[in-house]
Amino acid sequence: MIKNLYVLVCTCMFLCPALNAQENLKLMFYNVLNYPLEDAVPNRLDDLQLVLDDYRPDLFMVCELNNENGANSILNVMQFLNPNYERAVFELNTSDDNLSDQNDLQQLIFYDSSKFSLESQTIVTTIFRDFNHYQLTLNTVEQATNPISLDVIVCHLKASSGPDNEADRFQMVQDLTAYLDPFPVNSNIVLAGDFNMYTSQEAGFQELINTNNTIIFEDPADRIGDWHTNPDFIDVMTQSTRTQTGFGGSTGGFDDRFDFIMTSEFMANNTQLSYVSNSYDVYGNNENQDCFNRSINSNDCAGSDFSFTIRDALHNFSDHLPVTLELQTNQVLSVNAFQTVKQIAIIGSNIVDDNLNISILNRLENGTSLMVFNNLGQLIKTINVNNALVSIDTSNLNEGIYYLTSSEFQFQPLKFVVAH
Repeated sequence: MIKNLYVLVCTCMFLCPALNAQENLKLMFYNVLNYPLEDAVPNRLDDLQLVLDDYRPDLFMVCELNNENGANSILNVMQFLNPNYERAVFELNTSDDNLSDQNDLQQLIFYDSSKFSLESQTIVTTIFRDFNHYQLTLNTVEQATNPISLDVIVCHLKASSGPDNEADRFQMVQDLTAYLDPFPVNSNIVLAGDFNMYTSQEAGFQELINTNNTIIFEDPADRIGDWHTNPDFIDVMTQSTRTQTGFGGSTGGFDDRFDFIMTSEFMANNTQLSYVSNSYDVYGNNENQDCFNRSINSNDCAGSDFSFTIRDALHNFSDHLPVTLELQTNQVLSVNAFQTVKQIAIIGSNIVDDNLNISILNRLENGTSLMVFNNLGQLIKTINVNNALVSIDTSNLNEGIYYLTSSEFQFQPLKFVVAH
């Protein structure tokens, strides 16, 4: 879903609360497929950067993160896009210490620190793999007198079909509900993860929505049913993005709903913090019936929401698609808002081959220079601006992501993609 990217020259000012009665927060969960140890696809981080740059989550939750180096490399990419991004402390899995003690699949969150503060993090042990609990506070104007807390739990349940694996998933979920039993009923809780469940009839899923629990979880997508190999649920399917071998991960084609963002029942109607109706989405899924059992970058999965470039990046990075959800608060975030005036824009698409055409909407002084950087922060070329229309030769640039900026006037870097 790449749209033409306008670069805005920003004048910083505080907005009166009356002008901003509600704020939305963008969440994304992603199974990052053994990152960074899975190296069958070279330069996978470039594909992730394209996805994150397009969606810009305020809270990014992941599983299958291998190590702290991987956590840092993802954070570096995110901070290049927005220096306010921070991450929680990376922690190794503890639940299997007395078993196989395989610590290569972890969970973690990354967050926009201008919007969230991380108050605490806790490991919830199970029979197989940890749940990771992060308590966040929204950075609102009323934070000192009327704070809003958000408890975020990220998980990766036992994989594979069969009664034994279903029983393991059920026991893992029981460990979570026991942990949540002392929580107040009016808690704001997000549960995100790779559930590996084939149907909502599984005992583990039924435990999550059990009305006898203190914390009852809801599916914001409202798509309860038998998801496995059922094209009626194509709109919420997340796995597998691939049909060919050689990329790592599963190659079964698009036929399962494994990845979820669920919320506590209280968040359905909580005026201070709730999920936005109809905002649940599978990022990269065009809800095309022809996509069933296909690879996500095939023509059968085309549609108006997500371009081939985005779907190809998702295909290359992981065998899962991300899941997204928006939250809404009636409090005002205590971050600087910006009054913007459009000054410079790409003409046409920001996916280019030989030329990138730029329009200077309010003519800048002659002699202003623009600079092109690659995604490693290396200066590639400098262009002098002499009129309101600028054409940049990209024919000799390698395929990848680039950024356009200037040292002489300030604007957010303008991203473009070279695809020969």
